[in-house]
Amino acid sequence: MGAEAVRRLMADRQLGPGDIDAIIVATVTPDMLFPATACLIQDQLGLTRAWGFDLSAACSGFLYALTTGAQLIASGAHQRVVVVGADLMSSIIDPLDRTTAVLFGDGAGAVLLEPAEPTFGIMDFYHRVDGSGRNDLLMPAGGSLHPPSVETVTGRQHFLKQNGKVVFKFAVSQMVETVQMVLQRNGFTPADVALLVPHQANQRILDAVGQRLGLSSERVASVLACYGNTTGATLPLALDAAVSTGKLKRGDLMVFAAVGAGFTAGATPVRWS
Repeated sequence: MGAEAVRRLMADRQLGPGDIDAIIVATVTPDMLFPATACLIQDQLGLTRAWGFDLSAACSGFLYALTTGAQLIASGAHQRVVVVGADLMSSIIDPLDRTTAVLFGDGAGAVLLEPAEPTFGIMDFYHRVDGSGRNDLLMPAGGSLHPPSVETVTGRQHFLKQNGKVVFKFAVSQMVETVQMVLQRNGFTPADVALLVPHQANQRILDAVGQRLGLSSERVASVLACYGNTTGATLPLALDAAVSTGKLKRGDLMVFAAVGAGFTAGATPVRWS
């Protein structure tokens, strides 16, 4: 899925395999623990000049990868960095757990980062982690702490587990707080935001975030009805829908916001060009 997203992106921009400097993949469902999915995509597409790596921050992964890629551009080290969010959530969702099975989907999206003209592009970022929430949203087994065994498989520990009430409260409060923080320190208020592109967790969360920020539903991107919660892919999928439907125009202030397992959270303002 990630390779297909990058292939379509490169076709849209008429880029060749030698035009990409780096690729960063945000995922919690890699094909395997190693090698990195970025290596697999690089090889599949023949991106001969690109190096890359995977980044794991769950539903905040794409946003964190976007920040990382932006720093490679801002430093002058690279001219073109591709950031991918891709997750096959059906591979780690317990079909017997109706509190999670109905929420998640599979998907991938990709963006191309290049140097922006003055006053446009990614303006800032604000990220947080709160590891005290590590047991409220996780896949208990499969890592070095609890490697695969008969006990972990029969105990259904290789599926996602979620404390829904805690996650809901954290998601709403942290998306609101991080958006407010990054707007305030850049001299903006929610009234200046043309479009909020939040992590697509569930519609109740999006509605609550929009209400607390004073944003109408038309100013809060939602593609949940199409894809569900695709974890690392929700932000690029929501952005693609906003662009393709004309919701963003040159000069608009948009803000990405995300929360995820860890807990992780963050917000990034972008002046659309």
